[in-house]
Amino acid sequence: MIYECAIIGGGPAGLNAALVLGRARRSVALIDNNQPRNAVTHASHGFITRDGVTPAEFRRIAYKEVLCYPSVKHLETEVNSVSKTEFGFELFTRSGVQIKARKLILATGVREIFPDIKGFYPLYGKSLFNCPYCDGWELRDKPLVVVSESPNIFHTAKLLFNWSKDLVICTNGHDILSDEQKELLHSKGIKVMNQTIAAFNGKNGLLEQIRFTDGTKIQRAGGFITPKFIQNVPFGEQLGCEMTEMGGIKTDDFGRSTISGLYAAGDASYFMPSQLIFAAADGSKTAMIVNADLTGEYFER
Repeated sequence: MIYECAIIGGGPAGLNAALVLGRARRSVALIDNNQPRNAVTHASHGFITRDGVTPAEFRRIAYKEVLCYPSVKHLETEVNSVSKTEFGFELFTRSGVQIKARKLILATGVREIFPDIKGFYPLYGKSLFNCPYCDGWELRDKPLVVVSESPNIFHTAKLLFNWSKDLVICTNGHDILSDEQKELLHSKGIKVMNQTIAAFNGKNGLLEQIRFTDGTKIQRAGGFITPKFIQNVPFGEQLGCEMTEMGGIKTDDFGRSTISGLYAAGDASYFMPSQLIFAAADGSKTAMIVNADLTGEYFER
């Protein structure tokens, strides 16, 4: 069997793409390794009708809806390799299953690389986060820290000031702020610390203290830390896709990559902003284009 479309990735982009294609009566292989990036998150926010939903509940509801459509097949496995063929694409899973498809949507998302700081992971998703729009409300008016090794820390600090006026900016040993930026932050009561962070200290997932390598300690109740993002899987590059400067798969306005028949949706394409509602919308849009392209090819035969 050759599916009309294979989708790698069962996040909001892949799930919404499968929903749209299922409703369009397209045969779809939805391949998901059941390892969502936001699994550590206590709840997801900013998605109307789903504000505060847990990642597990979001996936449960999504799969219940998607699999109502008989032409969508869910394969809970991991794809090891993808190749371009004369009919479209050939995929092999970890268990050796071969999947053939005319079109392929990469909704594989991104992976975060955080600064290597002791004590971070027990706190991540509970009191340390990376997206103010996702978790700023829950940390409102608390004494917060912003940790980043990127010049974007200045923008993040200004953004967070709307949620809490008690901010400390930590560049983790990197001198990335200009004197003018430091002066502006200082004028708003925002402290800047350039020392290298030795450890985050806390209990039961709640941040209490930050310890620096010079022995300095500060008390904080939560905060935001900026990761670097990389492709979760290298399939786009392996297939020869052109990539963006940020490392995303370059697409046109409709999700088409530079490789014929290959599409990218969600974080794998645009990287930021990394939110459920953006990814789901992108998956929906991309699926509509896949359906339109399949329809066009049929009438051109």
